[in-house]
Amino acid sequence: MRVLFVGDSMTIGAAGGGSSGPRAGGDHTWRYRMWQHLCRTVPDDEDWQIVGPRTALHEGSHAYADPHFPHHARAHLAGWGAGWLHMAPLVRETVASYRADTLLVSLGLIDLGFYTDPEQTLANVELFLAEARAGNPTLRAVLLPVMPNIRAVTDPAFADACARFNTLLAKAVAELSQPRSPLLLASVPHDWSPERDTYDGTHPSAEGEHRMAAAFADALHQAWGVGGPYRTEPADERVGG
Repeated sequence: MRVLFVGDSMTIGAAGGGSSGPRAGGDHTWRYRMWQHLCRTVPDDEDWQIVGPRTALHEGSHAYADPHFPHHARAHLAGWGAGWLHMAPLVRETVASYRADTLLVSLGLIDLGFYTDPEQTLANVELFLAEARAGNPTLRAVLLPVMPNIRAVTDPAFADACARFNTLLAKAVAELSQPRSPLLLASVPHDWSPERDTYDGTHPSAEGEHRMAAAFADALHQAWGVGGPYRTEPADERVGG
């Protein structure tokens, strides 16, 4: 299994500001939480690897909250301000070059917020999936619906656009899934809260990182038998070495 994380600022993460406070050392990222989960739950005799062309946080920083996060496990295809619109032209070459076979994708908030309406965003999802399959016709992918940020709480029109897109995305996943290239729609945490699960209304806090990782982990386990149910360990920042 060769896992490729694809996402926007919620996936790439950022370095913290200042020398104190909860984010002083930078984000862990949900990618880190997912790596820990796979280290805990995938049997030792099963071969798996995280792949991708990038390893840094936003602005090229490598100041992850856990400096022991291995360089090879930091791989991803994520970018600050990136959406389906931006990743569709990149995914074919990335999938082919890194021989990715399992995509974990969290995109859409940026598209809907700045670039495209729900129908246009869905067209870019379909393009992205076609391009990804051109890189590997047998890949599988888990897609996370758009999770409402603070703008959705205060802007009813934007909230409606997010809900409309998520409905379209669910239908597309069902229609475009293929036996040789299956697609899954992950479940948004049922009580996702921008106040609790983000540190600024959009980007995940430690709690939000765990909840995003759990959404992907539980989908992988329940549908494809990958790993196990997600759980939070008391000392999880150091699991996996």
